[in-house]
Amino acid sequence: MPPYSPPRHGEWAERAASSSTDTVGGVRTHRKLLVLFAAPTLALTGCSSGPDQPDTVAGQFADALNRDDIAAAAALTDDPAKASQALQGLYDGLGKEVTFDVRSADKNSFTLAATWKLGSDGKNEWTYATTGSANETGDSWKVTWDPAVVAPGLETGPLTYAPVYPRPARILDAAGGELMTQQVVTLVNVAPGADTAAVAGLIGPLAPGLTTESLQSDLAAAQGKSITAITLRDADIAPVQGALEATRGVSLAPQTRLLTTDKTLASPALSGLSDMWQRSVDESAGWAVQVQGQDDSKRSAGQDPRPTSDIATTLDIDLQHAAEDALAPIAQPAAIVALRPSTGDVLAVAQNNAADAQGSIALTGLYPPGSTFKTVTVSAALQAGEVAPDTVLPCPGVADIEGRRIPNDDNFDLGQVPLHTAFARSCNTTMAGLAVKLPVDALTKAATQLGLGVDYVTPGLTTVTGKVPPAGTPAQRVESGIGQGQVTASPFGMALVAASLAHGSVPSPAIVKGQPGVADAAQDALPPTTADQVKSMMRETITGGTATSLRDIPGLLGKTGTAEYIDDTHAHGWFVGIAGDLALAVFVSDAGSSGPAVEAAGRMLRTRR
Repeated sequence: MPPYSPPRHGEWAERAASSSTDTVGGVRTHRKLLVLFAAPTLALTGCSSGPDQPDTVAGQFADALNRDDIAAAAALTDDPAKASQALQGLYDGLGKEVTFDVRSADKNSFTLAATWKLGSDGKNEWTYATTGSANETGDSWKVTWDPAVVAPGLETGPLTYAPVYPRPARILDAAGGELMTQQVVTLVNVAPGADTAAVAGLIGPLAPGLTTESLQSDLAAAQGKSITAITLRDADIAPVQGALEATRGVSLAPQTRLLTTDKTLASPALSGLSDMWQRSVDESAGWAVQVQGQDDSKRSAGQDPRPTSDIATTLDIDLQHAAEDALAPIAQPAAIVALRPSTGDVLAVAQNNAADAQGSIALTGLYPPGSTFKTVTVSAALQAGEVAPDTVLPCPGVADIEGRRIPNDDNFDLGQVPLHTAFARSCNTTMAGLAVKLPVDALTKAATQLGLGVDYVTPGLTTVTGKVPPAGTPAQRVESGIGQGQVTASPFGMALVAASLAHGSVPSPAIVKGQPGVADAAQDALPPTTADQVKSMMRETITGGTATSLRDIPGLLGKTGTAEYIDDTHAHGWFVGIAGDLALAVFVSDAGSSGPAVEAAGRMLRTRR
């Protein structure tokens, strides 16, 4: 038998016509016809072996696509130039996370299946199957180029992938008002060679400190690249937009951002809420593969976004503004945290500009709490059964205890006084004497009962309460008893201590309604009598102790604190208070005394009324 030579195009009909016909058992067969058609069918069947065994043109084409080898894939088509251009655009628009597979082949046609992993995380899948053809060209077979073979819609124009977002949700305050919404802002970009004097003249009034010199300095540091001089809300850019557009070297780039409705409002608590909002948006997003035609675009594939719900927070905007205003006169970093004891709701979290430069100190900054920690020391001592509020104890101006010299503020000496008086007057020597007699873990347990040293996983809020490690030696207990040594607390942590005393147990903190935080450790119950006794002492602090400047505020309970750090010349100032169903902590870094913190608390509470 001579070797088989595949027929050229146009020969099929001729050879088929010359085939002989036999009759076998009354059934006529076309022997030669079967042979001629069987051989090419087998050849194309080999074409369906897929990218694992790319021994046919379709399989080789799929394999090249899977390797992202555009040149090799294009060379397997009958129009490499057009194929290369289309494939490059396809990968540019959709990425390269795709798998092609030849599913079947018959004669000159084949079926190509594809699965794309779309998006940065590849979670969105687009699967489809297309039909293509292959023909013999010269000494080889080529895929007949048709963009639709690779992806539906590609024959119309380039394909692009993009997430599709739902209607933007809002972040609401406790009263249901808009706290944060998605808004359009405009980036004012300045290129090298720009008229910096004109730019500074237009936007300088909106940004104190932005000058011709500062713009030139920023451009020099950018080493030939453009800089973003400022980002402006619509209301701010509107009066100068035309002039900026006409200024040499300036380009405007609008984009959307989640912003506070009131641009004067600022709080470290907003960061966690923004992250929560963004996660909700991302999880609800749909996606689309768009076909860019000559006149318009249409969706070739995709999934509609799911609706999102507004985020209802517990923040009291009036109190937030009052807290921010109370901190404004303070030069040092300062913070206020206010909670509702009955529910654990976060009502306000405020910082001044100096604190903002250091990060979220209100929620996560850890500092020695000083005498505000005496709320914990007294609670531990009362539960130990060694003292009662009326127990008379010494309050010398200075005491040497376990090798540690403990002074009172300005070495004041009260002599022998009841415990409640020593607390109200913030007698360090009395508290150190109580603490040294306590068990190793007594202060740790009492702190835990008040939420200090316990951390919470709270939706929309990242916090650290503090650390109260067991005091293994008497000397360590002396330090811990007055809120020094290894004891640290955040303003949030001390606000939670005040809220726990007011509530009688630790309320679960929450900043999103209906989503309370979960503690990372079990907490023992605080005896009701202990909470009442400590609150009584806190009331005396206001009426006859270290915070009498606040006694005009009805029913206020409080505790002042001065916490030394580095050396005896530096001290933070603290105040914790309870005013009805409001608990607060005020912190002023390097204040020297509790005075600035007490004054800030007064400004906030008096405005609140």
